[in-house]
Amino acid sequence: MTAPLDVDSASMQAGPEEVLEGIGGKKIQGRSLSQIAWMRLKRDRVAIASGIVIVIILLLAIFGKYVAQLEGKGWTYKEADSGSLNPNNFYFPKGALGGVSSQHWFGVEPQQGRDMFARVMYGLRISMIVSLSSTFLTTLIGVVMGVVAGYFGRTVDNLISRFMDLLLAFPQLLFLMALTPVVYDRLTHAGLPASNTTRITMLIIIISFFGWPYIGRIVRGQTLSLREREFVDAARALGAKPSHILFRQILPNLWAPILVYATLIIPTYIALEAALSFLGVGILPPTPSMGNILSGAATFFATDPAYLFIPGCFLIIVVLVFNLFGDGLRDALDPRSNR
Repeated sequence: MTAPLDVDSASMQAGPEEVLEGIGGKKIQGRSLSQIAWMRLKRDRVAIASGIVIVIILLLAIFGKYVAQLEGKGWTYKEADSGSLNPNNFYFPKGALGGVSSQHWFGVEPQQGRDMFARVMYGLRISMIVSLSSTFLTTLIGVVMGVVAGYFGRTVDNLISRFMDLLLAFPQLLFLMALTPVVYDRLTHAGLPASNTTRITMLIIIISFFGWPYIGRIVRGQTLSLREREFVDAARALGAKPSHILFRQILPNLWAPILVYATLIIPTYIALEAALSFLGVGILPPTPSMGNILSGAATFFATDPAYLFIPGCFLIIVVLVFNLFGDGLRDALDPRSNR
């Protein structure tokens, strides 16, 4: 005869959570997908460290002017310190590493004497404005066009897809170089002032125009799969309108790939803005940007390598941490990843 189980009456009368707490020592709680992704992301030390550096970079881009005021005399990117140049050496910076000192943390610009830390901070602000604004506009256009093409299909899909294929066929950098002066002239003729603010607007427009098809194709492919799912069929059966299905049923299930792509495209646009300014079709001197700083530094590389090395390393760090954080975010949001 089987002996009776040794279970007290309190456990028999308790609810499921109390029984599990009495046996296992803790309650079982359900977690949302966002909570699971955050737990996976926290375990990736490289991604967390990169995220901290990104926050610091964004703070420097916003408050870099005030940080520069902590440096020596509080230099701006326009002011020149003639005392930091050596007139007996073709007005190159005094001291080692391009004039790095407590007064000039990143040294000074050869033959000009302008503080490099203040110029890099201002250039970082412009790079962040261009890259973040272009990423937002690219993502917005690409998501809307991709969702519409994937959901409606047929003629709408063919028109949007062929237009995306056409834009993807262009060599992006060459067309950006060719179209930048044209768009700038059109904007100035439309009434915008001939300034670097207009140039920033021009870069955002052109980069976004050629960039949205990449995320558009990703969103279209995901939408083609989601529109055949049961919850979409149920919404149709209940009489939901296409706008409700698109933006309340399908789009919330696309936030993971959209977020990952947006994170990974930011460093690409930072490098692209720097490349355009380096080639002379982006932000023009004396307003500093990461690209025209490196372009000017290339002239003095043989005699003052620190002038190229310090801002170049800073740009590499900025691009690298965004890429590392994007990789970590992708792994955290991918349930098939074992990283």
